[in-house]
Amino acid sequence: MADQGPLPRNLLEAIQHFSDLDVATGFVANLRWPKGPVCPRCEGTEHSYLTTRRLWKCKACKKQFSVKVGTIFEDSPLGLDKWLPGIWLIANSKNSISSHELGRALGITQKSTWFMLHRIRLAMQTGTFEKLGGAVEVDETFIGGKARNMHARVRKQKISGTGGKDKTSVLGMIERGGMVRAEVVPNIRRHTLQRRVREVVEPGSAVYTDALRSYSGLDADYEHEVVDHAEQYVDGQVHTNYMENFWAQLKRGLNGTYIGVQPFHLFRYLDERVFTFNAREHDDFGRFANVLKLAADRRLTYAELTGH
Repeated sequence: MADQGPLPRNLLEAIQHFSDLDVATGFVANLRWPKGPVCPRCEGTEHSYLTTRRLWKCKACKKQFSVKVGTIFEDSPLGLDKWLPGIWLIANSKNSISSHELGRALGITQKSTWFMLHRIRLAMQTGTFEKLGGAVEVDETFIGGKARNMHARVRKQKISGTGGKDKTSVLGMIERGGMVRAEVVPNIRRHTLQRRVREVVEPGSAVYTDALRSYSGLDADYEHEVVDHAEQYVDGQVHTNYMENFWAQLKRGLNGTYIGVQPFHLFRYLDERVFTFNAREHDDFGRFANVLKLAADRRLTYAELTGH
């Protein structure tokens, strides 16, 4: 397998470094199997390497396997020389990157890059049982089409009630100076929001929310303080500005980069923005490597993605 050499520090170096498929294969293999390749079928560690095909042959079960098997790359006709720069771009893009733009950059079709991006977002899912604590801001928002982008007849039908009418509800929680969580919720009723807050936030924490009545009652388990946005946005330490900043960044990507996102796929875009926000202290290579480390044991078929 090819010598890895110095690791890339920026996009240009990443494209040059991973243009050699032997180098790209070796890099992914070393991240996935730090102690050496393991057969995904029988977990055997004795193997031979077929250099011309970039495959391993397990000596126990006699089956061949590639570094792609059992990962987000499985069954993809695209080489790792396309995948790795694509991961670098999405992991380090502040406002994300569209499938059209990525397709032009990699020289592949928009349909292929759309599927690629959703597979990468699957790797970006970072489910954890670790709870938020200390000072935690909780806020909700609505994601949906803007009225000015709708046909006049559709706009008249849809925009005729509260701000969340015909939009998707999203709940967010951020530990000041720490991690953010965001997820699609079926509604913003009291039992829905408070159940999620109690599942995610450590009891006894300071919780700051707006004056939405659904948050009423959190003071039984938390030091709950409220800021009424009809009167002010900041009252000393009581505000939701960090969460509002996250929503602004999320919506810049949804409205500016992607233009329109179907509710069916919204949770995937949330996973992407949560991942990049929580990895904000890492350098470009660190974010890129973190995605690759999460690529194993995750697979998304086109049928699953499209719901057919």
